Amino acid sequence: MATLSTTDQIAERVERLLLRHAELQRTNALLADQVAALTQERDSLKSRLSAARARVDALLERLPAAAPAATKDAE
Repeated sequence: MATLSTTDQIAERVERLLLRHAELQRTNALLADQVAALTQERDSLKSRLSAARARVDALLERLPAAAPAATKDAE
């Protein structure tokens, strides 16, 4: 097999670099999409948690206060 000239070697390396660059761009785009989806999911979960916390707080407010006599009867 004949050895490649310096120019051919450089051209081959540039082609490989261009392919790698395109590959990395695709990977980056996929990762950016994943980040966006996960950010949206996180925000949704935070919103649901906040709503659940508000419901629990509202339920706790509706509970009657513990009567001191009830604790004496338990002793």
